[in-house]
Amino acid sequence: MPSPIPLHSQTLPALSDDKAVELAEMFRLLGDASRLRIVIETLAGPQSVGHMAATLGLSPSLVSHHLRLLRAARLVSPERRGKQIFYRIHDAHVRHVIADMIAHVNEEPHEEQV
Repeated sequence: MPSPIPLHSQTLPALSDDKAVELAEMFRLLGDASRLRIVIETLAGPQSVGHMAATLGLSPSLVSHHLRLLRAARLVSPERRGKQIFYRIHDAHVRHVIADMIAHVNEEPHEEQV
């Protein structure tokens, strides 16, 4: 199995000023623990507002407010099922970023070698 290419040796696409602001806003939104927990809930599959509110111990109106912000940032997407709306992770890019960061914080810290 070939070893992964370190990120620093990959050529990353250019990021315009507007896109840098958009990306910073996404990270700002994820900096709120409640919004991050809502996004993490959607990793398991589409979730209703009521289910997320009950699972996370938040009010449905607060969950709905956070979901509006997360939808606008394209972090979650709505999916209508009859009269109810379920929310899911927007795409594989967002899923990978969140999953990778969860794995990162769950790793045992390694001591820096000097």
